[in-house]
Amino acid sequence: MPRVSPPISRYPVPELADLPDDLRERILEVQAKAGFVPNVFLALAHRPDEARAFFAYHDALLLKEGGLTKGEREMIIVATSAANQCLYCVVAHGAILRVYEKQPLLADQIATNYLKADITPRQKAMLAFALKVCKDSASITDADFEALRAHGFSDEDIWDIGAITALFGLSNRMANLISLRPNDEFYLLGRVPREKKPA
Repeated sequence: MPRVSPPISRYPVPELADLPDDLRERILEVQAKAGFVPNVFLALAHRPDEARAFFAYHDALLLKEGGLTKGEREMIIVATSAANQCLYCVVAHGAILRVYEKQPLLADQIATNYLKADITPRQKAMLAFALKVCKDSASITDADFEALRAHGFSDEDIWDIGAITALFGLSNRMANLISLRPNDEFYLLGRVPREKKPA
């Protein structure tokens, strides 16, 4: 008997054809690049204005130039999403992390215990701070900033670490609220070599 996949959200998921043009175009661009549509795009499109705002903030933080690499940004997302028990974000961003870093074991290590992960002391300091923002932001002091500066992070980098953590605190809670299901495709991304297209 074939396996029946549960719905991707507790809330209605709009059809692509019914979406506003700008959201539909964005989703089609993502599909062309990834080969599938990540479920987060369809699920959040239930409320188009909020989807636009979320993706605008996402892009402002994750697509900008700065002192954090693309892989380090994904490390923050994976570590803090694991702390918030968000299956969707751990699986989806774990896949992106594996692809960026070309390390098939790294996302699992960071999601489970970043202190034992194959990352640098600088990256461990970054994740320690991100997890403090995630779990106990009221206790952040100047000493936390000094610890990061000692590893070469600028104050703007520290803002980025905190802002990524905060945005994904929102994302994690919404994903858990709506029971957002990760795409099956994410599980193998970055774990097995991609098939090369014939020349």
